[in-house]
Amino acid sequence: MADPTSAEPAERSSRTSAEPAERSSRSSAEPAERSSRSSAEPAERSSRASAEPAERSSRTGREAVGAVWRIESARIVGALARYTGDFALAEDLAQEALAEALVSWPRDGIPRNPAGWLLTVGRRRAIDGFRRRAALDERYTALAHGLAEGGVVSGGAPEDVTKAAADVLWDPDRIDDDMLALIFTACHPVLSPEARVALTLRVVGGLTSDEIARAFLVPTATVQARITRAKKTLAAAGVPFAVPAAQERAARLGSVLGVIYLIFTEGSSASSGTAVIRLDLAAEARRLATVLGRLMPDESEVHGLLALLELTAARFPARTGPDGAPVLLEQQDRTRWDRSAIRRGQAALRRAERAGRGVGAYGLQALIAECHAVASAVDETNWDRIVALYGALGRLAPSPVVELNRAVAVAMAHGPAAGLLIVDELSTDPALANSHLLPSVRGELLIRLGRDGEARAELERALELCGNEQERVVLRRKIDSNTQRPG
Repeated sequence: MADPTSAEPAERSSRTSAEPAERSSRSSAEPAERSSRSSAEPAERSSRASAEPAERSSRTGREAVGAVWRIESARIVGALARYTGDFALAEDLAQEALAEALVSWPRDGIPRNPAGWLLTVGRRRAIDGFRRRAALDERYTALAHGLAEGGVVSGGAPEDVTKAAADVLWDPDRIDDDMLALIFTACHPVLSPEARVALTLRVVGGLTSDEIARAFLVPTATVQARITRAKKTLAAAGVPFAVPAAQERAARLGSVLGVIYLIFTEGSSASSGTAVIRLDLAAEARRLATVLGRLMPDESEVHGLLALLELTAARFPARTGPDGAPVLLEQQDRTRWDRSAIRRGQAALRRAERAGRGVGAYGLQALIAECHAVASAVDETNWDRIVALYGALGRLAPSPVVELNRAVAVAMAHGPAAGLLIVDELSTDPALANSHLLPSVRGELLIRLGRDGEARAELERALELCGNEQERVVLRRKIDSNTQRPG
């Protein structure tokens, strides 16, 4: 049996003889490795350097697509709808043109006439579709007339082709009609209010389904389904792509204004989520109202709505604190109010007054907002005028919400007890049964009357019904600071 101790010198000898070889191997390998790294680093830097311009170009191309689409999408869809006679098809064609631009522009550069490029691609897709369904029928012939052979290929359109399509489709005498027809179609009364909002933001506002979904805190699939159903509903109802006749326009205009107002209301007082104000939605509503005011300058209520949106948005900078929580009107720093928005709102209000024999429901609300905008403090506000304006609004457009707002104004003008009488009459109105507004107002008035126990119960009820997290913070603070603890 071998002695284990006799193996140690051999093992040490083996390790000793192997170590110089290993060190020699490492020594010879290290310069090679350093040399390999040194030669690789310039190549890597060169690769990165060459990739950066391409990446920047790609990013610039995508940004250009987004900017052009946001500005011109409504006119593109409108022009395509006029030429195809099919609203749903036009929206699909415009989306296909957008998808092609997202591939082509980052790769091949931004065309000289971006909107014309999109129009040409959309028109070419329409022609291809008609060709597949009915070769050279009258519709295809009419659409194809004057379009150069070869059309648009990925990567850009020939300058003469793009210009030809732009000249035909982008008729300056028809742009306003196209825009009006698009707005009236998207806001058609045959659609549900949710569908009108989604479709208007998509085809008139140029927002993507993802952007609309984020704004309203719903899944993207829900928005897409609403838009798809809306287009099918319009097709099934045979709704023409046209500006309504004069005798129908007044009735249809109410639906259009209602959609814009609904979008703004959700933006200025978010019904759910963590933000009190959704500035993107509110800004889009103001933009739509501005466009409509330009397209329909003789309609008093269009200017009245724009005035209301501007005067309300003027208070946005002071409506939330650093933590995002709402700041009540009496606590707002009025030096932070947007004076430019106030001036724009007042100018729109004067246009509304000049355009008709009197202002309508939106104009009356704008006059109320103006009373707040010109007052230097809550105590300096002309509450008697606001009470009178709410009275007129209630007669013109009766609503429990209008009456609740009148109750608040009465409380400010004549004391909380007078306001509470009106609020109590509304307590059985089914329209307010699931709203946090009624118990919130009632709780506030009870606090001012010193009836803290009742106030606490009302505020807790409001807390249960309120879906916006920041407004819930305010309600909790009121419960903690302004009401007595039980027992």
